[in-house]
Amino acid sequence: MFRRWFVSQVLSASGTMTQAVAQSWLMLKLTGSGVDLGLLGSCTMLPMLLGGPLAGAMADRVDRRRLLVVTQSVFILLAGTLAVLTLTGSIRVWMLFVLGLATGTVAAPDAAARQVFVLDLVGGERLGSAVSLNEVVLNLSRVAGPAIGGLFLATLGVGACFIANAASYLPPLAVLLGLHRARGAPPAGVAARQPAQRRGAVRAGLRYAWRSPEIRSLLLMAAASGMLFNLGVGLPLLATRTLHLGGGGYGLLMAAFGMGGVAGALVASSRRPVPRGRAVRRLAAATGIAILATAGAPDVPLAFAGMAATGCLSIWFIAQANTLAQLRADPSMRGRVMGIWGMALPGTTPVTGPLVGLTAQTAGPRAGFGLAGAALLLSAALGWQSLSAGGTTAAGAHPQPAAGAATTT
Repeated sequence: MFRRWFVSQVLSASGTMTQAVAQSWLMLKLTGSGVDLGLLGSCTMLPMLLGGPLAGAMADRVDRRRLLVVTQSVFILLAGTLAVLTLTGSIRVWMLFVLGLATGTVAAPDAAARQVFVLDLVGGERLGSAVSLNEVVLNLSRVAGPAIGGLFLATLGVGACFIANAASYLPPLAVLLGLHRARGAPPAGVAARQPAQRRGAVRAGLRYAWRSPEIRSLLLMAAASGMLFNLGVGLPLLATRTLHLGGGGYGLLMAAFGMGGVAGALVASSRRPVPRGRAVRRLAAATGIAILATAGAPDVPLAFAGMAATGCLSIWFIAQANTLAQLRADPSMRGRVMGIWGMALPGTTPVTGPLVGLTAQTAGPRAGFGLAGAALLLSAALGWQSLSAGGTTAAGAHPQPAAGAATTT
């Protein structure tokens, strides 16, 4: 079943990237404004930043399979609406903002439920490999999605990109509907406690994450890595103003990162099922060093090598950190922890994106791109002690938070 889910996610993620390319092109065609383009990205990401814990609480409280059926269906509706408005010539700028906000609102619970649903499908022993393969999905979509989007824009038009995205949600929807027994339900005993906890579920999740030193450190690293994964800000400036590359060179740098990411995800999937905290902190530090080396690359070949190494190490690191966060979280809190994870990565993009841009404008493109490396090194140093345990943890086991961390007020 996971094999079917994996294939469906490759198609769905590629469709999402195809639509992202078309949306950016359409916004620029309608307004010609880079500010409007940035606001469109903020509309999509703000619900992840503001609603991550609430989305995680929802993933803990309801049957995750049914929640994903709903989110896939709404995604089809939203993408189909965008296609119809575009093909009929009725699309307006405000409609793009509204649909972007609606998509982000649905994406928040979808992302939390989707990550925990992987554990529901494969179990704790194979979660590490499954999460790593999910990173393969993301990086393949970074390569395939823009390529498909560019081809469709040149041949069939922008509306075809939106139709393709709507169709890409059909395979995962079919997999979810094809499950013969309920998967994705809250752990035994959790559902019975949820009505009493519903009012304070979000606060309980935030308290739990903060009072669990290891999870807190992993979430801090995820937020720091968001500066890197927001490649649309720092990398174009580094490519054009420092390395003096055109659009083609920028695209190749993106491709180098994506291919390195695929390699990193495959390496992560072949490692031990339950990662060690020590390995995660070393990978975070190595990723930070690779980012700084890329930012300081004296010539183009070294910059390409640095991007490939950064892609490999960053995806290897984030896959291991994501797996460890899920496995160390209490089963009753796992959805909320992943909701906060989504708030940290990619939800902080509306905050970290302008910060990277401001740094690049004032201190230069190398400093702007290298800011992510410095942030990752700092987060690794802050979490070094809490991630020092060398033992492994089975799914469902977790460090004991302070008294009352999982209760409500």
